[in-house]
Amino acid sequence: MSSTTERVPKQPLHPSIIPKLDPDYVEFHNNSLQYITPPHTLPWDPALRNAPAVPGGTEPLKVGSTKDFSLSHTDFRAFTPEGNAPEKGWPAFIFFHGGGWTFGNIGSEQAFSTNMCVRAKCVTISVNYRLAPEHKYPTAVEDAVESLQWVLQHGKKELNIDTSRIAVGGSSSGGNLAAILTLKAAGPTFTPPLPSPLVFQLLIVPVTDNTADDSPGGRWELNKHTAWLSPGRMNWFKDNYLPNKEDWTKWDASPIFAPKELLAKTPNGWIGIAELDILADEGIEYGKKLKEAGVKEVETVVYKGGPHPIMAMDA
Repeated sequence: MSSTTERVPKQPLHPSIIPKLDPDYVEFHNNSLQYITPPHTLPWDPALRNAPAVPGGTEPLKVGSTKDFSLSHTDFRAFTPEGNAPEKGWPAFIFFHGGGWTFGNIGSEQAFSTNMCVRAKCVTISVNYRLAPEHKYPTAVEDAVESLQWVLQHGKKELNIDTSRIAVGGSSSGGNLAAILTLKAAGPTFTPPLPSPLVFQLLIVPVTDNTADDSPGGRWELNKHTAWLSPGRMNWFKDNYLPNKEDWTKWDASPIFAPKELLAKTPNGWIGIAELDILADEGIEYGKKLKEAGVKEVETVVYKGGPHPIMAMDA
């Protein structure tokens, strides 16, 4: 009997997408990713979370200190830079990992978190928001709001944070939560109230429109044969987190539906888009809506030849 097991492709690249993809991604996908069984094709088991949410990342960078803190129902990890803080304290960056509101954890995107900490010289806070399907909408939003409230109330004392210089960001479903948090922070029900304490939003391949699909004329149609994040996988994530269709158009599920007057109160932003991502259209549209609402500086960058997970594959 052979001692080797033949590897069977579980998610081979569609012929129509190969010429459009970055060649380095094609090589990595063919050597590694295509042999991973897509989780949405398997029976649900929390053990599916044990695999890396997105393979291909680098090792975390060395930071000054790493410490975990508790929230009411979950926790977060704070990375503090080496060296001395500015006179008023460190700027802060609150980050929400990707994973379709279903995967990812406090350590799943430490490479990105530590890069932000070191290169932007800020305290980076990675929030371990509760996940679906055990915790459905709006639980993750509630955890996001509490993380900002914690920083405002305790950040100076616990982490020497300058609470006048707080940015938020996230990747994919985490980008969804970051965008929603900027809207929540600008709204009348947030404590402490206006003006918004946030100075920047960094949205990486964000989910902004949960009504999107791959039907003719739908937002996903152009890239429906793309790699990794297929319509089937994205619908599975959405069903886990947002099983009730009537929630899809609420702005704290789909920030693209936020009223213009609320969008106008959100901070300047940077939006990273992967050209061959099914989420590309809604990310670009969200940037346009922010500009149209009057947000002063919104930069949207489209990475040519990239599918959804490309920015997490920095190795």
